[in-house]
Amino acid sequence: MQHLKIFTDGGSRGNPGEAAIGAIILDDEDGTKITEISKKIGIATNNVAEYSAVLESLEYVEKNIGKSQIEFILDSELVVRQLCGLYKVKDQKLKALFNQINKKIISVGGQCQFTAVKREKNIEADALVNKALDGK
Repeated sequence: MQHLKIFTDGGSRGNPGEAAIGAIILDDEDGTKITEISKKIGIATNNVAEYSAVLESLEYVEKNIGKSQIEFILDSELVVRQLCGLYKVKDQKLKALFNQINKKIISVGGQCQFTAVKREKNIEADALVNKALDGK
């Protein structure tokens, strides 16, 4: 089973507004970068973008890596607490994404941990969000 560390971020300019996601997938054994994701997702809220970054990362792992033990690192404490089951997900759009994420977690081995960090500890994923929003 592969051990991964995935830094994700999502953001929108306006809330809702033009939104994008960013993710960096690393091999947790040696720290090598497996891939990065930077793409626009249309009009969305910040929270939808945060969830979408996690989901997109899981879809990449499912298609390209397979069974994995994953540590997700995000700078959204709310999303981390919801994904860990500490807070309820009330918004219908977020609930749909939450359910998709849980199905993908099972598909990739069922071993995911979510950690919230300060924004300055997630600079690279944030830069990928801005890169997509800026069209670079």
